[in-house]
Amino acid sequence: MAFVLIMAAALWGLGALLGTPRRMRWTMIAMLWVGVVLLHLVLPEGSPLRASTGGSAAPWLLLGGLVALILAYRSGLRRVRGRAEAAEAAAAPRPPQGGTFSEVELERYARHIVLREVGGPGQRSLKEARVLVIGAGGLGAPVMTYLAAAGVGTIGVIDDDIVDLSNLQRQVIHRDQDIGLPKVHSAAAALRALNPHVAVRPYQRRLDAEIAEDLFGDYDIILDGTDNFETRHLVNRAAVRTGKPLISGALTQWEGQLSVFDPASGAPCYACVFPDIPAEGLAPSCAEAGVIGTLPGVIGAMMAGEAIKLITGAGAPLRGTLLIYDALYADARRIKIERRRDCAVCGAREDL
Repeated sequence: MAFVLIMAAALWGLGALLGTPRRMRWTMIAMLWVGVVLLHLVLPEGSPLRASTGGSAAPWLLLGGLVALILAYRSGLRRVRGRAEAAEAAAAPRPPQGGTFSEVELERYARHIVLREVGGPGQRSLKEARVLVIGAGGLGAPVMTYLAAAGVGTIGVIDDDIVDLSNLQRQVIHRDQDIGLPKVHSAAAALRALNPHVAVRPYQRRLDAEIAEDLFGDYDIILDGTDNFETRHLVNRAAVRTGKPLISGALTQWEGQLSVFDPASGAPCYACVFPDIPAEGLAPSCAEAGVIGTLPGVIGAMMAGEAIKLITGAGAPLRGTLLIYDALYADARRIKIERRRDCAVCGAREDL
């Protein structure tokens, strides 16, 4: 039995040394446990291999049951904590209705209000805006931070992941003490601490086609900071069908890109530019290819800036333009993109 425990400790230590996410390390240990149990069920009694791993499946099944109970208990605690935080969110101070500002808010947003392009009307628009952020990771962290600091009245965030140690290199909204917590609740707590005058709505679940359009209908602008093409295409379809502008960002290694996809205003949608999901292995994720920690901050801040421009009417948002930023050589390029009339998502919609 000690041999198996030593193997489990070696797997955990090697994974930590290589920077493997905690969830993957637990998965490897679970596979080791399954292998040991199967070994005891398949091999005959008296087998040396059975003897070296405890002699019986019973202690391993008891250990597995104990671990399952602990995980169930922790899951229950997370659910209770989530409900408590949701109740706290419901009871948290809401921005005063009617676009009025308290003295504290006037001082907080003074640097915006003196900007000619924002001013009082623009800040009022920010206060009344409702923005949904998809993903509370590398891009979602700076996006939410700057939207909350800017005074966006309602910020929704949807993500089903939990905070992992490997996230903290770039997902700056989370802290070391948040490891193991749902990302949406960690982020919500940070945003409320930053600005108590904004309402934060955390959705601890994975976005799917069943809820996407109904959820998007509650918001004015959608910001997509996800890291997989399936979800990006799902977000794009729902944004097109609900007529919401979509600010999309993406990262890999040293390069980031963003654009505002808004067919309702004549701009292309995401599928006009990226019609197909790349074959597996052609577009590695950040976990596979790596990413410089500051890059999400740069692209995420730009995404938040585009949202503020859309809300206030300031400047020229990146509609019809793909901005590519190369952090390794401090280079930025703008590529003009156009809506395709044969686009499978927005091309056939005559009402756009």
